[in-house]
Amino acid sequence: MGHSAASRHSRQLSGAEKVSDTYDSPNSDSSCYCQDKYRNKWRPGELRSFQAVLPPELWIHLAVVACGNRLEETLVMLKSAVLFSHRKIQFHIFTEDSLKPEFDKQLRQWPDSYTKKFEHRIYPITFSVGNPQEWKKLFKPCAAQRLFLPVILKDVDSLLYVDTDVLFLRPVDDIWKLLRQFNATQLAAMAPEHEIPKIGWYSRFARHPFYGSAGVNSGVMLMNLTRIRSAQFKNSMIPTGLAWEDMLYPLYQKYKNAITWGDQDLLNIIFYFNPEYLYVFPCQWNYRPDHCMYGSNCKEAEREGVSVLHGNRGVYHDDKQPTFKALYEAIRDFPFQDNLFQSMYYPLQLKFLETVHTLCGRIPQVFLKQIEKTMKRAYEKHVIIHVGPNQMH
Repeated sequence: MGHSAASRHSRQLSGAEKVSDTYDSPNSDSSCYCQDKYRNKWRPGELRSFQAVLPPELWIHLAVVACGNRLEETLVMLKSAVLFSHRKIQFHIFTEDSLKPEFDKQLRQWPDSYTKKFEHRIYPITFSVGNPQEWKKLFKPCAAQRLFLPVILKDVDSLLYVDTDVLFLRPVDDIWKLLRQFNATQLAAMAPEHEIPKIGWYSRFARHPFYGSAGVNSGVMLMNLTRIRSAQFKNSMIPTGLAWEDMLYPLYQKYKNAITWGDQDLLNIIFYFNPEYLYVFPCQWNYRPDHCMYGSNCKEAEREGVSVLHGNRGVYHDDKQPTFKALYEAIRDFPFQDNLFQSMYYPLQLKFLETVHTLCGRIPQVFLKQIEKTMKRAYEKHVIIHVGPNQMH
């Protein structure tokens, strides 16, 4: 990028984006760059972990909404994020009052080597416009809370929202970097709901507008909140644009009798009218049973492996898709301080041998490719940091 192009690009971005653009130099390994930048803050003999010295604007912000019986699922998702991440993560957990003490207690019980990699804030469920009881009942308990994140998290520039049934099989840092792929108008990113439109749900059954030819799935959603807060959204209610917060309730009122999947449908309607605001990332970043239960149809995952697993349809808790359940249980049951290969990867491989009779189990390499690569990196980093390169033979 030439000097003038770089400065133009910089002017388009908000403050926090500019910092992270500098930090994650596209031509350098970000972790090396960061270690180099903060080397003077290390003391002799100290574990060379750069998380502790990162300024807050370089943190990853991860939000989740957990109500009802989703406590364990959410903790396993957060564990998968912390296990493999490089940068510090700020967790924004929206939950019912009854679950707050348990979240606090469980997260504080994690070992120091992991608790120093994140901070967490717990928020009550709140809806700033319209009838809270209506919003709360939309599709799943509390799921509509995600629509209000730009309004509630006023000091957060960018955010990754995930459903509780999501698992990270590689560093969260990698999906966070997709924010840098946004052009001047894009303010959110999601994966398609289906790879084959003619057998997709939206193209066959939707009674409302939806994005593109197959709709998008909102279970994994990157958001530039700064841009969302300042944008005007075209809509079917009035001839002029509406701000995000002003649009939500009228939109719900207009379409409430036509929507099936709640807040995801509302997001599809919003981006149908504003396609220039959406960046669509590939299915490997939101890999669901639909991608393998009718035959393998996520080409990116076949090529690169699953990066983010989304076990919707309750597959972590029944026996319909044992590959998804095996990954969930492997991360849930992994003792934090153990060797990743011995206590997670090898048992996982053995479990996968038992699933080869299923459609999803016939392609184990799709599920294992990224997590194996991630573990190798984590292991090498651990050995080099703790043993030191000169002591390795």
